[in-house]
Amino acid sequence: MCMKTMDCPFPRLYAIIDAAQTQGRSPQLLSQLLLDVGVKLIQYRDKQSSPREVYEVSRELARQAASQGGLLIVNDRADIALAAGAGGVHVGQDDLPPDLARKILGGGKLVGFSTHNLDQLKDADRQPVDYIAVGPIFTTRSKERADPVVGLELLRQARKLTRKRLVAIGGITLETAPAVIAAGADSVAVIHDLISADDPGQRANEYLKVLGGA
Repeated sequence: MCMKTMDCPFPRLYAIIDAAQTQGRSPQLLSQLLLDVGVKLIQYRDKQSSPREVYEVSRELARQAASQGGLLIVNDRADIALAAGAGGVHVGQDDLPPDLARKILGGGKLVGFSTHNLDQLKDADRQPVDYIAVGPIFTTRSKERADPVVGLELLRQARKLTRKRLVAIGGITLETAPAVIAAGADSVAVIHDLISADDPGQRANEYLKVLGGA
């Protein structure tokens, strides 16, 4: 898929399905609703289920995404991402180091890495990662112990420090998404405002419109 190489456009909308915030809807249903309106990049995050359960859901989501020209990213677990046939993994500061995640996945898969300050971002720039997540940009309800809000100014500074793709995350809404892109993000990651909506597909479509496409 084109987004695996740096010279290809990265999807402006990075949808995250958090198993703890699905409002009783299955990850598979949410994934299908998002894919049906043109979402191309979806991350699955489940910090409570067993590895076996995460693997089984990830395998289904990876198949769904691939059938519609999309890509699934698995949160935290490079081993599960590989076994499930996902398109990549996203790791945080307390997870497996990005270079080890890359060794597990090999080439041709996406590796993303979360950062919350400029020192972490500078380190991430030296790592074998395809994109760097920066945040939380705004106050977020998607994490119980969220890092301090970094704001748009840190995102602007981050843009000057790396040529890698930047994914902004944390409290982003339809109203703020265009400003986040203008500040230097290649993509906006959305969790709560997307999957907790009454109609996640419609909300995703609204994001795609304000962001100028998938």
